[in-house]
Amino acid sequence: MTGLVPLAAGPSPLWYATRAGGTVALVLLTATVALGIAVGGRYRPRRLARFEVSALHRNLSVLTLAFLALHIVTAVLDTFVHLSWWVTVVPFTASYRPLWLGLGTVAFDLLLAVAATSAVRLRLGQRRWKAVHWLAYASWPVALFHAAGTGTDTRLTPQLALYGACLALVVAAVWWRLYRAGPGRIAARLWAGGTAAAVPVMLTAFLGSGPLQPGWAHRAGGAAPTAEVAVDQAPAPADDEGGTE
Repeated sequence: MTGLVPLAAGPSPLWYATRAGGTVALVLLTATVALGIAVGGRYRPRRLARFEVSALHRNLSVLTLAFLALHIVTAVLDTFVHLSWWVTVVPFTASYRPLWLGLGTVAFDLLLAVAATSAVRLRLGQRRWKAVHWLAYASWPVALFHAAGTGTDTRLTPQLALYGACLALVVAAVWWRLYRAGPGRIAARLWAGGTAAAVPVMLTAFLGSGPLQPGWAHRAGGAAPTAEVAVDQAPAPADDEGGTE
């Protein structure tokens, strides 16, 4: 197997564009969700007009979808991992890491539902639109676990730091929202606070038992690309018992 290690057909520019697009989309989604949580409800920022906050939130949402589209298109066009267009809208149908790619599809479908209903917001009604809009918040942890489970650079320190920063920002926004909410709606506040505390714990446990452990490329499931299999089966350096993914 060592003869495959030089990677004659290594990752293409599309593969790097996929990783970059996904990372930027996650950062933008995090900023969108955190802003929506922090300034939602009846809160009125002192230094910014309400319409300015709404415009910023809307622009962040559009940028998120744009980079998400880049992430998806380059992933399908790249031949490093063979994905069909069907995989982009139907979850858990990919042959490569089906669970973790499926989570990404779920997050994308949720965001598409939010975008579609926002386009017909006036016809749909404020109450129904808000109910669907909550899907954007649900898409964020799903996207985060998709990135951690699928990303081949999850074990890199900068990427882990990025996940930690995204977590910290959203959790801080939730606790800020709870802090200024005042008394009342105890059940909703307990649910929100418990969820905000559970996501970091679950992600930390998952990283420790999954992507940060040796052999994750095989345990993640599905057929890995030949180049990745070759690297994963190559002899590991003396200071890295887990090899490279």
